[in-house]
Amino acid sequence: MRLPPKNNIAVDAIKAWKITASIYVGFFWLLTIAAFILSYIYEIPLWYSLIAAGVGLLEIYLMIILIPKLRYRRWRYEIFEQEIYIQHGILIVTRTLVPMLRVQHVDTKQGPILKRFRLATVTISTAATTHEIPALLEKDASDLRDRISTLAKVDEDDV
Repeated sequence: MRLPPKNNIAVDAIKAWKITASIYVGFFWLLTIAAFILSYIYEIPLWYSLIAAGVGLLEIYLMIILIPKLRYRRWRYEIFEQEIYIQHGILIVTRTLVPMLRVQHVDTKQGPILKRFRLATVTISTAATTHEIPALLEKDASDLRDRISTLAKVDEDDV
């Protein structure tokens, strides 16, 4: 079996993922607060709201504290002349080889949270699928996009 890829994504990915998760968890807590208010107004048993609060606390731990660190540990990538090697996943680790001959185009994308940390995601498109290498430093993402583009073009010219 092949060794895992060598390159890590940026450490600030953890912070960006925690902020993104906090936004989603915040919406859940708004619903939980609404459940408490409705249980008071309509005299619904309080234990429904307490269960929602318990689920919310578990969600905070999993989505904001635990999962971003685990995601960071698993995300790896490596670029070879003939292929792109990507590894990701928490419980199920997926290792993907993308042949350079199959690469159609390469993009970088950056939302507001990634932009705050000066991070970007490299998106590699083939005819069948799209692969991402998330949360790289802006310069690294730009250099990686250009390198993959050059290697993919060289392979297409050789055929």
